[in-house]
Amino acid sequence: QVQLVESGGGLVQPGGSLRLSCAASGSIFGISVMGWYRQAPGKQRDLVAAITGGGINYAAAVKDRFTISRDNAKNTVYLQMSSLKPEDTAVYYCNVDMFGRVYWGQGTQVTVSS
Repeated sequence: QVQLVESGGGLVQPGGSLRLSCAASGSIFGISVMGWYRQAPGKQRDLVAAITGGGINYAAAVKDRFTISRDNAKNTVYLQMSSLKPEDTAVYYCNVDMFGRVYWGQGTQVTVSS
């Protein structure tokens, strides 16, 4: 089994920054994709950013404001969020794909409000 522990969410003012972390532990034999999704109230869960061995993908809404990074030695993925907007408010979920085995974190709330 694999456990994902997220941290770093909270309340921030518009224009502020937050850094999310997600550490994977347990029976890890290889991770092909690590990423972040978000779900706002009443909306579907959407991809924010994902990092693979071949590159990085960002949702258009966050490109140039968010940066995803990965520490393979620690099995940890980060999401640095800058220039935050109220529309970034959502529950952010960590996602790990181990060559077809997909795991989700419990979610961390990010609220952007003045």
